[in-house]
Order: sequence, then structure tokens, then C-alpha cells
Amino acid sequence: MMDRVQDTIEILKTYHQEHIIKLLNKLEGKAKEELIDQIGKIDFHQIMELYDNTKKEIKIKENKIENIPYLDKAKLTKEQKEQFDKLGETAIRNGEYAVVTMAGGQGTRLGHTGPKGTFKLDVYGKGKYLFEILAENLKEANRKYGVTIPWYIMTSKENHDETEAFLKKNNYFGYNAKNVIIFTQSELPLIDTRGKLLINKNNKIKEASDGNGGTYSSLRISGCLADMKEKGIKWIFIGGVDNVLLKMADVTLLGMAIQKNVQIASKSVVKANPHEKVGVFCKMNGHPKVIEYAELPEKMAEETDTNGELKYGESHIMCNLYTIEAIEKVSKEHLMYHSAFKKNSYIDENGREIIPDTPNSYKFESFIFDAFEFFDDIAILRGKREDDFAPVKNKEGVDSPKTAKELYEKYWKRH
Repeated sequence: MMDRVQDTIEILKTYHQEHIIKLLNKLEGKAKEELIDQIGKIDFHQIMELYDNTKKEIKIKENKIENIPYLDKAKLTKEQKEQFDKLGETAIRNGEYAVVTMAGGQGTRLGHTGPKGTFKLDVYGKGKYLFEILAENLKEANRKYGVTIPWYIMTSKENHDETEAFLKKNNYFGYNAKNVIIFTQSELPLIDTRGKLLINKNNKIKEASDGNGGTYSSLRISGCLADMKEKGIKWIFIGGVDNVLLKMADVTLLGMAIQKNVQIASKSVVKANPHEKVGVFCKMNGHPKVIEYAELPEKMAEETDTNGELKYGESHIMCNLYTIEAIEKVSKEHLMYHSAFKKNSYIDENGREIIPDTPNSYKFESFIFDAFEFFDDIAILRGKREDDFAPVKNKEGVDSPKTAKELYEKYWKRH
């Protein structure tokens, strides 16, 4: 044990984390062992590199960006749609399709205490949980295609136990529990503006989920990817828990991907206006990419094509499809990390909990769409906002429970 303690102290000294050495020296028994185990798993070199990057300005050159082709679902010919639908339907009926739901978030922005998937949307008077809406969507696909689609749900360490208990209590909303696998996404430490790692209430280094880009490696590390291979899965859909109009088994999207012989495909909706705060599809250096609104120069955001449509108007709505080989490939790649400056409580050197009023630390996240750059091509299917995109993100205003409720009820009134 003494050797382990000494080795751990040396690591902490190397990376100037003396406040953690003080904590380590105070702890005893199991608590000390757990902290040593945690420190042993942290890639300090990576964290300090990410911290150093927060001080550098990232610039994107305009000339590297070009627009990307897409197919508009509403404008497909009858023959095209039938061909896509038949290909997609065959793959699902053959048991080659699985769905992953990213559900690692808390409902904090909604004023909801608990995992986001446990939020109840006030539809039809009695309300439906976000998980319930997704389960209904999948059950309908199962009924239609005569299969039970394997459903993988990714939680965070923060909400895993609560999510699992909630789903069990609600009997998985009628979904066959044998076909539901819950796994956890990976985390990275939080670091303050001086390069010091934060400490949490449990005398550990405070960590947070490493962004939705961590889905790929988490699928591999958790054994879910191996499970999919064993089941003969060829196509994997990945979507979020908070879009109440998400089509998790869209045969048109799947068939288009099969017909175009691509490894990745995605559904988009057209931007509401040139300055809507959404990531948009483009090609950068000849590879597919989603560029964040803040990184798209204003001139390009407003550019239109010969039909008067925005050149960079295809919004990424977290509705992505992959071959199993694509997931395997990117699960071994290091995606770039983006830093978010946020408010995070922590325990100071005197053991007091500090709850900051202003952002005090960096959270590092990789984005799911950054993996698109590892491929030469992507097939994009443009859907309709009123049919495909009703996210529940903010307590009020845009993308709030109020707007999602309206879109959801209007959609089901039409269908």
C-alpha cells in the first residue's frame, strides 16, 4: 500500500495537484484506496493538455468548408421512396437493426430533478414520460415489422441507478426487458481556471460525462458492441432521449443508407433562419462534418444556392445511423474535445462545500458528430421539423415542454 501511495503522490506532484495530496494524506482505509484507484485511471497528461487548449483560440478557415448534398424526404419520387422503404424494412425484419438512446443527462435546465428521460411531458392531460414516448415509438416499429429491436440505453454514472430503478418500476413501459441493455458512458475530471482538479463531497476527484461523442467508446468498453455482433446487428441508430418526435426506426433513412452504400447516415431539418443556433452539415477538407453555429462565419451562414435555399441549412438533429463497422472504427479513435466553462460546486481545502455564482471550471466533451470526419461520405435525408424535431431542452421558450407538447399533439392528430 505504501508504494501505491508514494507512486500516486509522485503523479500528483508532476501535475501540480498538491491539494489532492493533502486530501490523500487525510484519508484512511477504504476511502484512501478508492481515491488512489481513481487517480490511477485518470490520464493526467490528457487533462492538462485539454486545460492548456482552453487558453488557445481555435480558428476555422472559411476556404475549407463546402456545402453537402442531401435528399429531401418530401421530394422523393414514389419509386425512390418505395425502394428505400423496402430495403430498410427488410434489414429490420431480418433482425439487423439496433437502437441506442443517449440518456446520460439530468433535467436541470427543465427544472426537473432526476434523469432527463424521467421528465413527464404534459400531453393529452395525463402526460407521458420521455422514456415512455420512445418505448411507444419502438413498440410500434416492432409491431409493424414483426421483430423486437434491441434497445441500448446509455446513462451517466450520475443518473444510472435512478434510471434503472425508474425503468424497472414502470416495467420498461411494456418493452421486453430482455431486449433492453443499460450501460454507462465514460467521464473526465473537471478542472478549475488554475489547472486544479475539483474535489467532490465523497472525497473523490469530481468528474462529469465526457459528452455524447463518448457514446462510441462506451459501447465498446461496456460490451454492448460485442453483444450487437453476437446478435447479428448490421445497423445501429443513435438518438437522444429528449426529442419526442424522434423516429428511431425510419425505414426510408435506413434504406437510403443501404442503397447509397455508406457507413453513416443522418436525418436533418432545414434551419429556421440563417442565424438559428444549431450545428449544420457541411464538408470540410472533403469529409463530412457538422459545424457549430458559433464557428460558421456569418457570410457563409447567409449564403444561398441557385434555388434560394441556404447553402448551409441542414441542421443536425441527433438522428444518426451507422453500420456496426463504423461504430467499431470510431470507438477506437480519439475524438477532439471541446471545453465548456461552467459552474461546478466543489470541496475546498478546509472541507467546505463551495457553490459558485459564476462559471469556475472546465468540462471537456467530445461531440458525436466529430466522428463523421473519419468517413469519406454521409447520406443525409432532410425531414420536416413538424414531423421529426420536437426537443425538450429549456424550461421556457424555444425547445421547451410547451413547444414539444404542441408539436407532439399536432403530429399525432395528423397521423
